[in-house]
Amino acid sequence: MDSVKELLILLISSSLVSNVVLSQFLGLCPFLGVSKKIKTAVGMGTAVIFVITLASAVAGVIYKYVLQAFGVEYLQTIVFILVIAALVQFVEMFLRKAMPSLYEALGVYLPLITTNCAVLGVALTNVQKEYGILAGIVNGFATAVGFTISIVILAGLREKMEYNDVPKAFQGMPIVLITAGLMAIAFCGFSGLL
Repeated sequence: MDSVKELLILLISSSLVSNVVLSQFLGLCPFLGVSKKIKTAVGMGTAVIFVITLASAVAGVIYKYVLQAFGVEYLQTIVFILVIAALVQFVEMFLRKAMPSLYEALGVYLPLITTNCAVLGVALTNVQKEYGILAGIVNGFATAVGFTISIVILAGLREKMEYNDVPKAFQGMPIVLITAGLMAIAFCGFSGLL
């Protein structure tokens, strides 16, 4: 599955058609928690792109050359969680040194990438769909880009909603959930692309 056409279809499918947040409902905690401002949403999206892409590559290599080689595929979930935790620690240390303002803005949500089910979900999906290492990396990157697109759109909408007259019963999280639901419906329109 490593032809350019197949990888391009996988890229579009994973980012838009099968959007990890809006169609698979994975990664909702940071999606709802960090989407208050576009700046923090872009920062979270960038961190998620880095972590998921790198986790897909490392998990793919470990699965193929270690777990399968020794016949211990049943350890995949534990191994993938350890890989993801190590990568998130690396990203956290990097942001603390290189971009302290973004590190402060992300706050508690940065360590939550470790427990973000989207990251683990991509690694497990790559194994279940028997993607090769390159296809797994493309799937991971595309999934993370789809997450970033979703969180940035929601952040933009939430910034605009601050100035709208929202009924009292819908203020706060209710209107955010309604907006996310409408976004999910809108993203269903991408299903005709492929």
